[in-house]
Amino acid sequence: MLIWIPVAEENGNVSKIVPQLEAKKWALVDFDAGEMKSLVFYDSIEALGGEWVDFIILANKFENYLDYMNEGMMVLVVREGQETIEDIIEAFKFKELDEIGL
Repeated sequence: MLIWIPVAEENGNVSKIVPQLEAKKWALVDFDAGEMKSLVFYDSIEALGGEWVDFIILANKFENYLDYMNEGMMVLVVREGQETIEDIIEAFKFKELDEIGL
């Protein structure tokens, strides 16, 4: 499954999540069988070219998320202390992220 994460910089697993309007890069994580298979960075979320993405993980629940839900993505939000991609994927693996719903 594919997961979008807005980040401040391209710094591998230690890239830090930021609110989407502050994102300098977008990390696309390919997560399968309980582990991260790949990590690719894009300049914008549109750069992927319309490929299906299962999840987007946002920095807080006050961000605009309706467009992502309308595209069929499940929207998750990090909890306090979950800052890096490594932290976030570990939390994702153990279902320790909060779900946003209507």
